[in-house]
Amino acid sequence: MIVWQILRFAVGGLAANKVRSALTMLGVLIGVAAVILLLAVGNGSSQAVKDSITSLGTNSLTVSSSGGGFGAARSSGATKQLTLKDAKALATSEDATDIKSVAPVVTSSGTAVYQGTEYTVNSIVGTYPAYFETTNNKVAKGDYFSNDDVLGSRKVAVIGATTAEELFGTTDPVGKTMVIGGTPFTVRGVLAEKGSTGLSDSDDVVIAPLPTVQNAFTGFGSLNQILVQATSADATTAAQSEITQVLMGTHGIKDASNLDFRISSQESLLSARQSTNQTFTVLLGAVAAISLLVGGIGITNIMLVTVTERTREIGIRKAIGAPKGVILGQFLAESTLLSVLGAGLGVLVGLVGSHFTIVGIKPVIIPESVAGAFGIAVAIGLFFGSYPANRAASLRPIEALRHE
Repeated sequence: MIVWQILRFAVGGLAANKVRSALTMLGVLIGVAAVILLLAVGNGSSQAVKDSITSLGTNSLTVSSSGGGFGAARSSGATKQLTLKDAKALATSEDATDIKSVAPVVTSSGTAVYQGTEYTVNSIVGTYPAYFETTNNKVAKGDYFSNDDVLGSRKVAVIGATTAEELFGTTDPVGKTMVIGGTPFTVRGVLAEKGSTGLSDSDDVVIAPLPTVQNAFTGFGSLNQILVQATSADATTAAQSEITQVLMGTHGIKDASNLDFRISSQESLLSARQSTNQTFTVLLGAVAAISLLVGGIGITNIMLVTVTERTREIGIRKAIGAPKGVILGQFLAESTLLSVLGAGLGVLVGLVGSHFTIVGIKPVIIPESVAGAFGIAVAIGLFFGSYPANRAASLRPIEALRHE
């Protein structure tokens, strides 16, 4: 009965100052919604990167130039960039039994034109047909280009879904000719949509035979990277060792500590990206937690004002026999109700907001963040409301009655 009365008085106290109560709940709402949404954005970013990397396959390896560093080979000016010779050595080596396929890669960018429509393509890739299998790229329309297209330096291309939509609209691109940098490319196929990671659009791409892209855009110098497909996921470690041995031979490196190239597996990339995204998520959560703290300070300020305004009321209630525990309970109940209602609305806003793309990322709700944000908000209401409540309960009746 006493608990019911305390809650009834608490609701009445909040209802008497609707605007003030609403503004206080708004502070808690923003804090809870911020925690849920920002952690969801961090988790969504991590999931997008994970999906993007794992979609390449567990048995693919990426060889790239180290771009300088320490060691005798580098300091002596003997550092070598990756070349087509390196790719051919990897593909033909009799000792590389765990290597299934090799795809040399050069990249560029440019503006594509089709019947007056212009679109700047983010990535123009020159490579071999093995690239499609290694990167797990499937065609939705048309077909891939072939090894004969590479040998003949034919001006053909396979384009991503974004490029197809932006440049051709509703027209079927297969068989159509687009012009990039003055070079006409006949579209052989359109890749199946892979989606965006939030930082880049993997569907915004044009893939063409390596010599064609080299002749039109990059020149016949070094490669950006070499993609290697191991015979199986279990063979990636052995394939890495074989790649190292072959490239040490082509680069004339005797000491394995002076390598001028690096080999990345999907597992190592995923681990590094996940570590980065975890740090990113923690930072977002810390920023959002500040909003909760501000909401708690707001509860303290409002409750202190409430106590001051109702000092005379408190004095009357104590004078007619209301015990300290009842006064304390009423004001604690008011602050807790403010935080519970604000937190509940914040959870609702956070869940609704997660259905929309934020900064190019589809948020993925972390269930623990919902429960945690709600629980912390309620705890903050109790903690920050305890001082004003205790102050109200400690007032002497005679002093409270004299208050104007």
